[in-house]
Amino acid sequence: MTEQQAREEICRIGHSLFVRGYVHATAGNISVRLDDAHGGGFLITPTDACLGFLEPDRLARLDAHAQQISGDKASKTIALHAHIYCAAGQFNPQTRCIIHTHSRHCVALTLRPSDGTALPSGMRPAEPGVLPKPVAAQAELLPPITPYFVMKVGHVPVIPYHRPGDPAAAQQVAQTIRRYGEAGTPIRAVMLSRLGPNVWHDTPAAAMATLEELEETARLMMLSTPVPTALTDFQINELRQTFGALW
Repeated sequence: MTEQQAREEICRIGHSLFVRGYVHATAGNISVRLDDAHGGGFLITPTDACLGFLEPDRLARLDAHAQQISGDKASKTIALHAHIYCAAGQFNPQTRCIIHTHSRHCVALTLRPSDGTALPSGMRPAEPGVLPKPVAAQAELLPPITPYFVMKVGHVPVIPYHRPGDPAAAQQVAQTIRRYGEAGTPIRAVMLSRLGPNVWHDTPAAAMATLEELEETARLMMLSTPVPTALTDFQINELRQTFGALW
């Protein structure tokens, strides 16, 4: 993807998310990591920009060290994005896009008192013929309630609340990505408590699809009474074997 194509794709994705209510006002941001063949470095949406009305030429252009070169002032979340690219790239070198939103159902789940629906730490009980798979000792946003959440999103660790732009959050996100990856379950998303999800993938379109699946699963969880049961270990193992799900 050339730099100009990346600029246009960021604006297209931003407009799509805005008109469908995934972002509002000036919330959220999108970045793309450019290939070395196209100059390297990053593009990111400007600070306080509305994602529904982005202009390709005004996106912030940064070098490989996340120092701004041109465009409007970069979003303050560039430090977080840089940490994610570095950590996620260890397990998927093709990671090229990060999307952050304040998606309402994802955020709403982090506002609830803890009700035990998040995945427990340690290991889930094994079913006959299925080896138990370890999960990181960290709260997660959602249990595996649908096959497409397992296949398209995967584990979504919750990062405890930090003020927006806090460097400590960026460091904790990077540590979490590495911990999951080293455990054999690379992740595509984290949830910043009371703020919103960050998702990443190989292309802007794939990152948006991951975000959509995550928000829809959070919506299903919020709408379901009683709380839905998780897929069984046997069912998840089928998704691993059939579709290569990383869970």
